Amino acid sequence: MLPFVPRNILAAHRTLCSVVASECRGAVRVNETRTVSISTTVNGMPSRRSVEPRVLLSDFLRHELELTGTHVGCEHGVCGACTVLLDGDPVRACLMLAVQAEGRSITTVEGLATAGRLHPIQQAFHESHALQCGFCTPGILMTLVAFLRDHPDAGEPAIREALSGNLCRCTGYQAMVDAVLLVVERARRVAPNRSA
Repeated sequence: MLPFVPRNILAAHRTLCSVVASECRGAVRVNETRTVSISTTVNGMPSRRSVEPRVLLSDFLRHELELTGTHVGCEHGVCGACTVLLDGDPVRACLMLAVQAEGRSITTVEGLATAGRLHPIQQAFHESHALQCGFCTPGILMTLVAFLRDHPDAGEPAIREALSGNLCRCTGYQAMVDAVLLVVERARRVAPNRSA
């Protein structure tokens, strides 16, 4: 035990480790080298890897699967740069262990475009010049994909609230709001054609 680490912190760490281990027990196998075999579906493709139980989902995606679109900013879940979809819901990949994704479906920004075509929100961001350096963009896009799925007719106040969980140091967010409004407007124009 390190002398400068308070005992209560070590006790909390041991408790967290035992909770994670009990949560995953039976669903995954720990081998002799202290790795865990996990199976996930990432961007529609099945994936099976062995990872250390302490590996964060963000590190698993970036280093094991080489999906570097998931950015790591604050590592505290505050900035939103690491946002991915887990079973369709936005989560902060820096706050989740890879073993917690066992048997689940993950979508990263690399999984948004299909057949060489940008996702509508990606296209609208491009057309509206809704990014500058691009570091925050993958997390914002993933947040907005889930938001628009649940709120296809969103107005500006709701869009601003949805964006409030993602930090961008470069923009004033207006171009992002404009991009989302563009997606909403285009969906309205297409909707009558679908029912005809």
